[in-house]
Amino acid sequence: MNQPQATASIEFSKLQKRLRKASGEAIVDYNMIEPGDRIMVCLSGGADSYTMLDILLHMQQKAPIEFSIIAVNLDQKQPGFPEHVLPTYLEQLGVEYKILEEDTYSIVVDKVPEGKTTCALCSRLRRGILYNAAQELGATKIALGHHREDILETVLLNMFYAGSLKTMPPKLVSDDGRNIVIRPLAYCKEADIKAYSQAQAFPIIPCNLCGSQPNLQRQAMKQLLSKWERDFPGRLSSMMSALGKVSPSHLLDRNLYDFTGIQTQDQPVEDGDTLFDAPQIPTPVPASTQSVIPIWKK
Repeated sequence: MNQPQATASIEFSKLQKRLRKASGEAIVDYNMIEPGDRIMVCLSGGADSYTMLDILLHMQQKAPIEFSIIAVNLDQKQPGFPEHVLPTYLEQLGVEYKILEEDTYSIVVDKVPEGKTTCALCSRLRRGILYNAAQELGATKIALGHHREDILETVLLNMFYAGSLKTMPPKLVSDDGRNIVIRPLAYCKEADIKAYSQAQAFPIIPCNLCGSQPNLQRQAMKQLLSKWERDFPGRLSSMMSALGKVSPSHLLDRNLYDFTGIQTQDQPVEDGDTLFDAPQIPTPVPASTQSVIPIWKK
């Protein structure tokens, strides 16, 4: 192996370990996978879902618990959709899979006025089909491939356009109450996923339904986040950290905090005005003193 190949191999190994570690941390933090789970991995044909399946298959072999995987793709009958790609890929991997066929494309085209974005209706239809499929297939968890940037984009979309403070959580109960949805890539960076997908040469299938809509609000949020990360490296990591360090007493939601009933006290309170103080930036822990990485995170 020559020097460039050796360097590329080392960089790929680092990238792979980084993604596996981030996914493992998310799985542990939110107790995403439990003994005996049957995980329905939603495979769209994009870089995110391929990477998620790849990581979960690795974890299935290395994790301290047993769980099964079934890959599921929804063929929405979009014109030109290469129906053979995913079955061929999954058969080569030896993965149990199911291809669902539902013509949601025609419904979306019929119902959404020309010039309007199709994502909202398409997403609702797709969710309902996948939720029903999970029940029919005996899945205990539905795994989606949303990553760090997806979560942050959703925060901004809700703040800017919906007037609410919420995002895609790493784990939740589905709308119908029957399924648990997990997002194993919640801590993974989009750039790492794209680089890994290219290195692994996954057979990417583009979305022809909404891929030609350049003015989507989400695209604007993506561009904003990308600029912030270029101009201020580390800002997105800080934003992700903030989502896990919420202080209800210092927001405005009266349903989360009893502003009406607060009283003075004879002793300091934890959620007082000290929360306005400048944040303390933690000192990095030297690698030699860090604890051994659990098997989930390798």
